[in-house]
Amino acid sequence: MEFQNQSMSVSPQRKLGRGKIEIKRIENTTNRQVTFCKRRNGLLKKAYELSVLCDAEIALIVFSSRGRLYEYANNSSVKTTIERYKKACAESSNSGSVSEANTQFYQQEAAKLRGQIRSVQNSNRHLLGEALSELNFKELKNLEIKLEKGINKIRSKKNELLFAEIEYMQKREAELHNNNQILRAKIAENERNQQNLNVMPGGGNYELMQSQSYDSRTYFQVDALQPNHHYPRQDQIPLQLV
Repeated sequence: MEFQNQSMSVSPQRKLGRGKIEIKRIENTTNRQVTFCKRRNGLLKKAYELSVLCDAEIALIVFSSRGRLYEYANNSSVKTTIERYKKACAESSNSGSVSEANTQFYQQEAAKLRGQIRSVQNSNRHLLGEALSELNFKELKNLEIKLEKGINKIRSKKNELLFAEIEYMQKREAELHNNNQILRAKIAENERNQQNLNVMPGGGNYELMQSQSYDSRTYFQVDALQPNHHYPRQDQIPLQLV
């Protein structure tokens, strides 16, 4: 029973565990020195673990309250890491200045392009005959000269295209004429061949004989039944009965 009571009396203390330490300067010099040694060793251990686990370059510098130096570097030396740190800081500052210079340059270029766009838009409006009231006599004269030059160029280009089209049509017409002549020659040759095929073997023309023997209404012509020779009346000798 005494053992049970003792365990019950100890367990609440165990449940409480280690309490949080208030972060402030330790007034007791001895305690402050002990805490410094413990935490310094823990800090060095954590730095070593971080460099090994994550392959990071770490440099640690610690000065005690008495001015004693404690340092750790996983690479060659702390000085090398510090030089790398200075270089990185310089590059970051240079990159910031470069970015600012680039920003200013692009802003100037954007303003210049906006001005050029406005100038081109006004010029186009003037060419269309709009917003002419803001121009003086000299500017109107220059605008007139520009328009005349543009019209002359447009007319010359139009005439060039028309002449090219006419030349193409003339060539096309000549080609069609030649093709027509070739087709006519072929048709005439086919007609001659057809006529040669229709000629009879005896030398007479079968179609001519057909046209003379009967007409299209399937009866003989009268001219075909009549004799071909006509004798004069005085040459006929009358027959007399004795």
